[in-house]
Amino acid sequence: MLTTDDTRASAMEPPATTAGDERASDGPVEERPDSLGKRFLSPQTLVSFGLALALAIFFIRRLEIDTSAVWDNARNANPFLFGLAFVIFYLGFIPRALRWRAMLARAGISPERGYAVPGTRGLVEIYLLSWFANCVVPAKLGDAYRSYLLKRASKASFSTTLGTILAERLIDLAILFVAMVGAALVVFGTHQPGQARQTFAGGGALILAGGIGVLVMWKTRERFEGLLPERFRQQYARLHDGIFASLKRPQGFALVSLGIWLSEGLRLFLVATALGADITPATAIFVALLSSLLTAIPITPAGLGLVEGAMVVMLTLVDVEVSLAASIALMDRVIAYFSLIVVGLVLYVRRVRHDVL
Repeated sequence: MLTTDDTRASAMEPPATTAGDERASDGPVEERPDSLGKRFLSPQTLVSFGLALALAIFFIRRLEIDTSAVWDNARNANPFLFGLAFVIFYLGFIPRALRWRAMLARAGISPERGYAVPGTRGLVEIYLLSWFANCVVPAKLGDAYRSYLLKRASKASFSTTLGTILAERLIDLAILFVAMVGAALVVFGTHQPGQARQTFAGGGALILAGGIGVLVMWKTRERFEGLLPERFRQQYARLHDGIFASLKRPQGFALVSLGIWLSEGLRLFLVATALGADITPATAIFVALLSSLLTAIPITPAGLGLVEGAMVVMLTLVDVEVSLAASIALMDRVIAYFSLIVVGLVLYVRRVRHDVL
Protein backbone atom coordinates (compact mmCIF):
# COMPACT_ATOMS: atom_id res chain seq x y z
CA MET A 1 0.00 0.00 0.00
CA LEU A 2 1.25 3.49 -0.83
CA THR A 3 2.09 5.78 2.05
CA THR A 4 0.90 9.38 2.22
CA ASP A 5 4.32 10.73 1.32
CA ASP A 6 4.76 8.29 -1.56
CA THR A 7 1.43 9.14 -3.14
CA ARG A 8 1.93 12.87 -2.71
CA ALA A 9 5.30 12.64 -4.36
CA SER A 10 3.96 10.57 -7.25
CA ALA A 11 1.13 13.04 -7.81
CA MET A 12 3.52 15.98 -7.92
CA GLU A 13 6.37 14.64 -10.01
CA PRO A 14 6.88 16.38 -13.36
CA PRO A 15 5.56 14.72 -16.49
CA ALA A 16 9.03 13.88 -17.77
CA THR A 17 9.17 10.99 -15.31
CA THR A 18 5.51 10.12 -14.66
CA ALA A 19 3.53 10.98 -17.78
CA GLY A 20 3.57 7.43 -19.08
CA ASP A 21 2.47 5.99 -15.75
CA GLU A 22 -0.29 8.55 -15.39
CA ARG A 23 -1.67 7.78 -18.82
CA ALA A 24 -1.74 4.12 -17.93
CA SER A 25 -3.37 4.56 -14.56
CA ASP A 26 -5.83 7.29 -15.54
CA GLY A 27 -6.67 6.02 -19.00
CA PRO A 28 -9.89 4.13 -18.15
CA VAL A 29 -11.58 7.26 -16.82
CA GLU A 30 -10.64 9.71 -19.55
CA GLU A 31 -13.45 11.60 -21.25
CA ARG A 32 -12.27 12.11 -24.81
CA PRO A 33 -13.54 15.13 -26.77
CA ASP A 34 -14.90 13.07 -29.65
CA SER A 35 -17.05 11.07 -27.21
CA LEU A 36 -19.27 14.10 -26.54
CA GLY A 37 -20.96 13.68 -29.93
CA LYS A 38 -21.68 10.04 -29.16
CA ARG A 39 -23.01 10.90 -25.72
CA PHE A 40 -25.20 13.67 -27.15
CA LEU A 41 -26.92 11.10 -29.39
CA SER A 42 -27.15 8.45 -26.68
CA PRO A 43 -30.60 7.33 -25.46
CA GLN A 44 -29.91 8.73 -21.98
CA THR A 45 -29.20 12.20 -23.34
CA LEU A 46 -32.19 12.19 -25.67
CA VAL A 47 -34.42 11.13 -22.78
CA SER A 48 -33.03 13.94 -20.62
CA PHE A 49 -33.82 16.53 -23.30
CA GLY A 50 -37.29 15.02 -23.65
CA LEU A 51 -37.76 15.42 -19.91
CA ALA A 52 -36.59 19.04 -20.13
CA LEU A 53 -39.20 19.71 -22.84
CA ALA A 54 -41.88 18.05 -20.74
CA LEU A 55 -40.95 20.20 -17.74
CA ALA A 56 -41.08 23.36 -19.85
CA ILE A 57 -44.55 22.47 -21.18
CA PHE A 58 -45.72 21.62 -17.66
CA PHE A 59 -44.64 24.98 -16.23
CA ILE A 60 -46.07 26.94 -19.17
CA ARG A 61 -49.47 25.30 -18.71
CA ARG A 62 -49.46 25.19 -14.93
CA LEU A 63 -48.44 28.83 -14.55
CA GLU A 64 -50.60 29.94 -17.50
CA ILE A 65 -47.72 31.74 -19.18
CA ASP A 66 -48.65 33.86 -22.20
CA THR A 67 -45.88 32.94 -24.65
CA SER A 68 -46.70 35.86 -26.98
CA ALA A 69 -46.30 38.30 -24.08
CA VAL A 70 -42.99 36.65 -23.20
CA TRP A 71 -41.77 37.16 -26.75
CA ASP A 72 -42.94 40.80 -26.79
CA ASN A 73 -41.07 41.48 -23.54
CA ALA A 74 -37.92 39.92 -24.94
CA ARG A 75 -38.08 41.95 -28.15
CA ASN A 76 -38.39 45.20 -26.18
CA ALA A 77 -35.52 44.51 -23.77
CA ASN A 78 -32.91 47.22 -23.28
CA PRO A 79 -30.03 46.00 -25.48
CA PHE A 80 -27.33 47.87 -23.53
CA LEU A 81 -28.27 46.36 -20.16
CA PHE A 82 -28.75 42.93 -21.69
CA GLY A 83 -25.37 43.15 -23.41
CA LEU A 84 -23.76 44.24 -20.12
CA ALA A 85 -25.24 41.14 -18.47
CA PHE A 86 -23.61 39.06 -21.22
CA VAL A 87 -20.23 40.68 -20.56
CA ILE A 88 -20.45 40.15 -16.80
CA PHE A 89 -21.29 36.48 -17.27
CA TYR A 90 -18.31 35.75 -19.48
CA LEU A 91 -15.92 37.88 -17.43
CA GLY A 92 -16.81 35.61 -14.52
CA PHE A 93 -14.79 32.82 -16.12
CA ILE A 94 -11.55 34.74 -15.53
CA PRO A 95 -11.60 34.59 -11.70
CA ARG A 96 -12.77 30.98 -11.96
CA ALA A 97 -9.74 30.15 -14.09
CA LEU A 98 -7.34 32.03 -11.82
CA ARG A 99 -8.73 30.28 -8.74
CA TRP A 100 -8.41 26.87 -10.40
CA ARG A 101 -4.84 27.63 -11.40
CA ALA A 102 -4.04 28.38 -7.76
CA MET A 103 -5.71 25.14 -6.65
CA LEU A 104 -3.73 23.17 -9.23
CA ALA A 105 -0.52 24.74 -7.97
CA ARG A 106 -1.32 23.67 -4.42
CA ALA A 107 -1.80 20.13 -5.72
CA GLY A 108 1.62 20.26 -7.36
CA ILE A 109 0.43 20.94 -10.91
CA SER A 110 2.27 24.06 -12.01
CA PRO A 111 4.89 25.19 -14.56
CA GLU A 112 7.46 25.28 -11.75
CA ARG A 113 7.04 21.52 -11.35
CA GLY A 114 7.35 20.87 -15.06
CA TYR A 115 3.68 20.83 -16.08
CA ALA A 116 2.61 22.81 -19.14
CA VAL A 117 -0.42 24.35 -17.43
CA PRO A 118 -2.18 26.69 -19.90
CA GLY A 119 -2.34 30.40 -19.21
CA THR A 120 -5.49 32.20 -18.15
CA ARG A 121 -6.86 32.23 -21.70
CA GLY A 122 -6.29 28.48 -22.10
CA LEU A 123 -7.89 27.68 -18.75
CA VAL A 124 -10.90 29.85 -19.60
CA GLU A 125 -11.29 27.90 -22.83
CA ILE A 126 -11.16 24.62 -20.90
CA TYR A 127 -13.80 25.98 -18.53
CA LEU A 128 -16.07 26.99 -21.40
CA LEU A 129 -15.72 23.56 -23.00
CA SER A 130 -16.56 21.82 -19.73
CA TRP A 131 -19.66 23.98 -19.26
CA PHE A 132 -20.60 23.32 -22.86
CA ALA A 133 -20.41 19.59 -22.07
CA ASN A 134 -22.73 20.11 -19.09
CA CYS A 135 -25.19 21.91 -21.39
CA VAL A 136 -25.43 19.10 -23.95
CA VAL A 137 -25.16 15.95 -21.82
CA PRO A 138 -26.66 15.18 -18.39
CA ALA A 139 -24.98 13.97 -15.18
CA LYS A 140 -22.46 16.86 -14.90
CA LEU A 141 -19.90 15.07 -17.11
CA GLY A 142 -18.29 18.43 -17.82
CA ASP A 143 -16.17 18.11 -14.68
CA ALA A 144 -14.57 14.90 -15.92
CA TYR A 145 -14.18 16.51 -19.34
CA ARG A 146 -12.36 19.46 -17.77
CA SER A 147 -9.96 17.06 -16.06
CA TYR A 148 -9.32 15.28 -19.33
CA LEU A 149 -8.65 18.51 -21.23
CA LEU A 150 -6.11 19.67 -18.66
CA LYS A 151 -4.46 16.25 -18.69
CA ARG A 152 -4.06 16.49 -22.45
CA ALA A 153 -2.66 20.00 -22.22
CA SER A 154 -0.27 19.55 -19.30
CA LYS A 155 0.20 15.76 -18.86
CA ALA A 156 -1.00 16.19 -15.26
CA SER A 157 -2.76 13.37 -13.45
CA PHE A 158 -6.46 13.12 -14.32
CA SER A 159 -7.24 12.02 -10.76
CA THR A 160 -5.34 14.85 -9.07
CA THR A 161 -6.97 17.38 -11.38
CA LEU A 162 -10.41 15.93 -10.68
CA GLY A 163 -9.66 16.26 -6.97
CA THR A 164 -9.08 20.00 -7.35
CA ILE A 165 -12.39 20.31 -9.22
CA LEU A 166 -14.27 18.44 -6.50
CA ALA A 167 -12.71 20.73 -3.88
CA GLU A 168 -13.73 23.73 -5.97
CA ARG A 169 -17.29 22.39 -6.14
CA LEU A 170 -17.46 21.95 -2.36
CA ILE A 171 -16.28 25.50 -1.72
CA ASP A 172 -18.67 26.91 -4.32
CA LEU A 173 -21.60 24.96 -2.89
CA ALA A 174 -20.93 26.11 0.68
CA ILE A 175 -20.60 29.79 -0.29
CA LEU A 176 -23.61 29.59 -2.63
CA PHE A 177 -25.76 28.15 0.14
CA VAL A 178 -24.75 30.79 2.70
CA ALA A 179 -25.24 33.65 0.22
CA MET A 180 -28.58 32.26 -0.97
CA VAL A 181 -29.93 31.91 2.57
CA GLY A 182 -28.72 35.41 3.43
CA ALA A 183 -30.41 36.88 0.34
CA ALA A 184 -33.63 34.97 1.10
CA LEU A 185 -33.70 36.40 4.64
CA VAL A 186 -33.42 39.90 3.20
CA VAL A 187 -36.18 39.24 0.66
CA PHE A 188 -38.66 37.20 2.70
CA GLY A 189 -37.62 37.80 6.30
CA THR A 190 -38.53 35.00 8.69
CA HIS A 191 -41.58 34.00 6.62
CA GLN A 192 -39.86 31.88 4.00
CA PRO A 193 -42.13 30.40 1.29
CA GLY A 194 -42.40 26.63 1.11
CA GLN A 195 -40.50 26.46 -2.17
CA ALA A 196 -37.55 28.29 -0.60
CA ARG A 197 -37.55 26.02 2.46
CA GLN A 198 -37.47 22.95 0.22
CA THR A 199 -34.51 24.38 -1.66
CA PHE A 200 -32.70 25.14 1.58
CA ALA A 201 -33.29 21.57 2.75
CA GLY A 202 -31.91 20.16 -0.49
CA GLY A 203 -28.89 22.47 -0.46
CA GLY A 204 -28.20 21.72 3.18
CA ALA A 205 -28.38 17.99 2.46
CA LEU A 206 -25.84 18.38 -0.37
CA ILE A 207 -23.43 20.29 1.87
CA LEU A 208 -23.85 17.76 4.66
CA ALA A 209 -23.24 14.86 2.29
CA GLY A 210 -20.17 16.60 0.88
CA GLY A 211 -18.80 17.37 4.34
CA ILE A 212 -19.33 13.80 5.53
CA GLY A 213 -17.69 12.48 2.37
CA VAL A 214 -14.62 14.68 2.87
CA LEU A 215 -14.36 13.68 6.53
CA VAL A 216 -14.63 9.99 5.69
CA MET A 217 -11.96 10.34 2.99
CA TRP A 218 -9.66 12.10 5.45
CA LYS A 219 -10.11 9.59 8.28
CA THR A 220 -10.12 6.35 6.30
CA ARG A 221 -7.58 6.96 3.53
CA GLU A 222 -5.13 4.16 4.27
CA ARG A 223 -7.84 1.69 5.24
CA PHE A 224 -9.88 2.40 2.12
CA GLU A 225 -6.84 2.26 -0.15
CA GLY A 226 -6.08 -1.18 1.25
CA LEU A 227 -9.51 -2.39 0.14
CA LEU A 228 -9.08 -1.18 -3.44
CA PRO A 229 -7.63 -3.31 -6.24
CA GLU A 230 -3.99 -2.45 -6.88
CA ARG A 231 -4.69 -0.67 -10.18
CA PHE A 232 -7.05 1.82 -8.50
CA ARG A 233 -4.95 2.69 -5.44
CA GLN A 234 -2.74 5.25 -7.14
CA GLN A 235 -5.75 6.93 -8.74
CA TYR A 236 -7.49 7.23 -5.38
CA ALA A 237 -4.32 8.54 -3.73
CA ARG A 238 -4.01 11.26 -6.35
CA LEU A 239 -7.71 12.15 -6.09
CA HIS A 240 -7.31 12.40 -2.30
CA ASP A 241 -4.24 14.62 -2.58
CA GLY A 242 -5.94 16.88 -5.13
CA ILE A 243 -8.94 17.43 -2.85
CA PHE A 244 -7.12 18.06 0.40
CA ALA A 245 -4.29 20.14 -1.06
CA SER A 246 -6.96 22.46 -2.51
CA LEU A 247 -8.96 22.64 0.74
CA LYS A 248 -6.03 23.85 2.86
CA ARG A 249 -6.52 27.49 3.87
CA PRO A 250 -9.59 27.92 1.64
CA GLN A 251 -10.42 31.47 2.77
CA GLY A 252 -9.06 33.12 -0.39
CA PHE A 253 -10.88 30.65 -2.62
CA ALA A 254 -14.07 31.27 -0.66
CA LEU A 255 -13.81 35.03 -1.21
CA VAL A 256 -13.38 34.48 -4.95
CA SER A 257 -16.42 32.19 -4.88
CA LEU A 258 -18.47 34.86 -3.11
CA GLY A 259 -17.51 37.41 -5.75
CA ILE A 260 -18.49 34.99 -8.52
CA TRP A 261 -21.90 34.30 -6.99
CA LEU A 262 -22.58 37.99 -6.45
CA SER A 263 -21.78 38.57 -10.12
CA GLU A 264 -24.39 35.93 -10.97
CA GLY A 265 -26.93 37.99 -9.05
CA LEU A 266 -25.78 41.15 -10.83
CA ARG A 267 -26.28 39.45 -14.19
CA LEU A 268 -29.86 38.52 -13.36
CA PHE A 269 -30.52 41.99 -11.95
CA LEU A 270 -29.38 43.56 -15.22
CA VAL A 271 -31.52 41.15 -17.24
CA ALA A 272 -34.58 41.95 -15.13
CA THR A 273 -33.91 45.69 -15.36
CA ALA A 274 -33.46 45.40 -19.13
CA LEU A 275 -36.96 43.93 -19.29
CA GLY A 276 -38.47 46.63 -17.08
CA ALA A 277 -38.94 44.50 -13.97
CA ASP A 278 -38.67 46.15 -10.57
CA ILE A 279 -36.76 43.71 -8.36
CA THR A 280 -34.19 44.31 -5.64
CA PRO A 281 -30.56 43.19 -5.86
CA ALA A 282 -31.22 40.76 -3.00
CA THR A 283 -34.04 39.16 -4.99
CA ALA A 284 -31.79 38.84 -8.03
CA ILE A 285 -29.06 37.20 -5.93
CA PHE A 286 -31.51 34.76 -4.36
CA VAL A 287 -33.10 33.71 -7.67
CA ALA A 288 -29.75 33.49 -9.48
CA LEU A 289 -28.20 31.31 -6.79
CA LEU A 290 -31.31 29.16 -6.57
CA SER A 291 -31.05 28.50 -10.30
CA SER A 292 -27.33 27.72 -9.98
CA LEU A 293 -28.08 25.22 -7.23
CA LEU A 294 -30.73 23.50 -9.35
CA THR A 295 -28.25 23.00 -12.22
CA ALA A 296 -26.55 20.46 -9.94
CA ILE A 297 -29.56 18.14 -10.28
CA PRO A 298 -28.36 15.77 -13.03
CA ILE A 299 -31.70 14.75 -14.55
CA THR A 300 -31.48 17.23 -17.45
CA PRO A 301 -28.49 19.01 -19.02
CA ALA A 302 -27.63 22.02 -16.80
CA GLY A 303 -31.06 21.79 -15.19
CA LEU A 304 -32.85 22.67 -18.45
CA GLY A 305 -36.59 22.98 -17.89
CA LEU A 306 -36.36 22.75 -14.11
CA VAL A 307 -34.30 25.91 -13.62
CA GLU A 308 -36.54 28.10 -15.78
CA GLY A 309 -39.69 26.91 -14.03
CA ALA A 310 -38.23 27.49 -10.57
CA MET A 311 -37.08 30.99 -11.54
CA VAL A 312 -40.57 31.92 -12.70
CA VAL A 313 -42.16 30.57 -9.51
CA MET A 314 -39.74 32.46 -7.25
CA LEU A 315 -40.10 35.71 -9.17
CA THR A 316 -43.89 35.57 -8.94
CA LEU A 317 -43.54 35.26 -5.15
CA VAL A 318 -42.11 38.80 -5.12
CA ASP A 319 -45.01 40.11 -7.24
CA VAL A 320 -43.40 39.94 -10.68
CA GLU A 321 -46.13 39.30 -13.28
CA VAL A 322 -45.88 35.72 -14.53
CA SER A 323 -45.20 36.49 -18.19
CA LEU A 324 -42.55 39.04 -17.23
CA ALA A 325 -41.03 36.50 -14.84
CA ALA A 326 -40.93 33.97 -17.69
CA SER A 327 -39.24 36.58 -19.90
CA ILE A 328 -36.56 37.14 -17.24
CA ALA A 329 -35.97 33.41 -16.91
CA LEU A 330 -35.78 32.94 -20.68
CA MET A 331 -33.44 35.88 -21.32
CA ASP A 332 -31.17 34.92 -18.44
CA ARG A 333 -30.90 31.38 -19.79
CA VAL A 334 -30.12 32.76 -23.23
CA ILE A 335 -26.95 34.06 -21.60
CA ALA A 336 -26.14 31.29 -19.13
CA TYR A 337 -27.23 28.28 -21.21
CA PHE A 338 -27.95 28.84 -24.90
CA SER A 339 -25.01 31.17 -25.56
CA LEU A 340 -22.72 28.61 -23.92
CA ILE A 341 -23.86 26.05 -26.47
CA VAL A 342 -22.96 28.40 -29.32
CA VAL A 343 -19.59 29.45 -27.87
CA GLY A 344 -18.76 25.94 -26.70
CA LEU A 345 -19.66 24.37 -30.03
CA VAL A 346 -17.29 26.73 -31.86
CA LEU A 347 -14.46 25.90 -29.44
CA TYR A 348 -15.25 22.19 -29.57
CA VAL A 349 -15.28 21.99 -33.38
CA ARG A 350 -12.04 23.95 -33.54
CA ARG A 351 -10.41 21.61 -31.03
CA VAL A 352 -11.61 18.47 -32.81
CA ARG A 353 -10.39 19.80 -36.17
CA HIS A 354 -7.02 20.63 -34.61
CA ASP A 355 -6.76 17.09 -33.20
CA VAL A 356 -7.64 15.58 -36.58
CA LEU A 357 -5.14 17.73 -38.45
